[in-house]
Amino acid sequence: VQLVESGGGLVQAGGSLRLSCAVSGYRNNNYCMAWFRQAPGKEREVVATIFSDVVISYADSLKGRFTISKDNAKNTLYLQMNSLKPEDTAMYYCAARSQFFSCPSVVPGRPPRADEFTYWGQGTQVTVSS
Repeated sequence: VQLVESGGGLVQAGGSLRLSCAVSGYRNNNYCMAWFRQAPGKEREVVATIFSDVVISYADSLKGRFTISKDNAKNTLYLQMNSLKPEDTAMYYCAARSQFFSCPSVVPGRPPRADEFTYWGQGTQVTVSS
């Protein structure tokens, strides 16, 4: 399995970006994917998860501004980010679980962890200036 992100860059506060993650190596579309982000000096945190093209969860703090989606025909995962804030500055990673594994259960106070995902992209930097 290979994951290749693109779409990061420098944007002013209030602006938008769309990240893409090209996926290859799966036999079909039944697998869980996620976007994570990691700011300098902080732990990697989940942004959103999706199974095939069905959204499973969002980080509570990002609901309404970020949208995860997947185009199964293009084998591409997306993250639309609107109303960006300087605190959104981070390296953004797409991640995936092994074929047929469901996404981590949605449990209040227990977001999906990075170690629950097997495959990772190289990351794309998002920088939001104030």
